[in-house]
Order: sequence, then structure tokens, then C-alpha cells
Amino acid sequence: MWFVTLGTYLIKGDIGATDAQSGLAYGTQCLGAIIAPFIIGLIADKYFAAQKILAVLHLVGAGLLYFISQNSEFSSFYVLLLIYMVLYMPTLALTNSIALHQISDAEKQFSGIRLWGTIGWIAAGQIVGYMAWEANPGSLILPFVAAATSLILGVYSFSCQIHHLLSLVKTLVLGKC
Repeated sequence: MWFVTLGTYLIKGDIGATDAQSGLAYGTQCLGAIIAPFIIGLIADKYFAAQKILAVLHLVGAGLLYFISQNSEFSSFYVLLLIYMVLYMPTLALTNSIALHQISDAEKQFSGIRLWGTIGWIAAGQIVGYMAWEANPGSLILPFVAAATSLILGVYSFSCQIHHLLSLVKTLVLGKC
């Protein structure tokens, strides 16, 4: 939701970035995708449940997005954005892993899940346009919305873990293994 409008936010907003700096900022996604497997990939599923890692990554990401929104100089913005992307990129694979683990027939069901993900992306873009959040790039509303969304996803990921644990306890208590 916020990544598409990042160029406008950087160039026309308080940071006043150059076109080259805007390109560097967009490049953090690629760097995050390259670096993340070496950091998060080493601990995912081996030491912690995917939902727990997903929750922590989103909660830390929410904090980073908040601090990103408070920056008015490109150098600190860039460093925080790179750290955020290193933490964000594994969430894409983790959500796929969680979804595939939860469904019974991946060939038939997963395409529908991805379809709704695409529809959600389009809807978020339409909301940004309808609310005219990109029209005022100096406004902090979009980074705050992104931080709040990340916070909600982090809390939701922990709640899914709690629901799973409660289900497991119920199954063990009732003896329906």
C-alpha cells in the first residue's frame, strides 16, 4: 500500500530526495530479498513456529515504519528502510508456508488464496487513491497507516498461534488425537 507511493513521498515530501535516491530506496526491496534468507531463513521453522516469526517480524516492522516516518533526511531513512525490508521480505514466504500448511488441497485451494491477496492489494491501492493520501506527500498518514497495519498483522499472527495452542489443548484434554 505504501510502497507504490514511496517515490512521491520521497521526492515531493519532507525528505526532498533526488530521483537517484528514490531509486536507491526502491532497491532496498531487492537487497532485502537477497539478504533476508541468510538471516531469517536460518531460524525459520527450525527453531520457532512460522506464526511466531511472522508476528515478531511484523511487530518490529511496525516500529521501524514509525521511525521511518519520523525521518526528514535520506541517509537515516535509507538505513531504516533497508533494515525494514530485510525483516519484511521473509514474511511473504512465511505467509505462503502457513497457508499451504493449513489447506488440505494446495493445487485447488492456494490459487484462490493468492487471488484474494491480489484483490486486497488492488483494494488497498484504491483506498489510498480515494482518500487522496498520496496528494499530500508531506503528510505522515501513509507511513502511520502502514505501521498500524503491520502492528495489526503482528498481533493477529500471535493470536493465530494462541488459537492453535488452545485447539491443541482442547484436543489433548478431550482425547481426540
